[in-house]
Amino acid sequence: MKKYLVQKSPFIVPTDDGKIIEEHFGKSTNDNNDVSIAHMTAPPGWKEPFQTPEFDEYTYIITGKKQFIINKERIVLKAGESIKIKKNTRVQYSNPFDEKCEYLAICLPAFSIDFVNREDD
Repeated sequence: MKKYLVQKSPFIVPTDDGKIIEEHFGKSTNDNNDVSIAHMTAPPGWKEPFQTPEFDEYTYIITGKKQFIINKERIVLKAGESIKIKKNTRVQYSNPFDEKCEYLAICLPAFSIDFVNREDD
């Protein structure tokens, strides 16, 4: 039995907002409930509704900028910066800028749409 798993075929999460989500490890890819790791690309003008996830989420910005509104505080991260948002924190993710944003997202436990708790727009 191998002591490692190389991921060459991440699961491409279907979206209708122009965002590209490639889950390398997680519930959809290898039925891992402990952690999810995804490579994301958010187009200019993209945003999600406010949400209060039941998991910690770490974000590392590769290129571009990403905006976070956390409990009414606006935070903008750029390439090379990262953030941890603790579970049960109300947050909105967006890219209101003129360039795409490429980033990694790591969720503990793994991302599940059932535990995102998105608000209605």
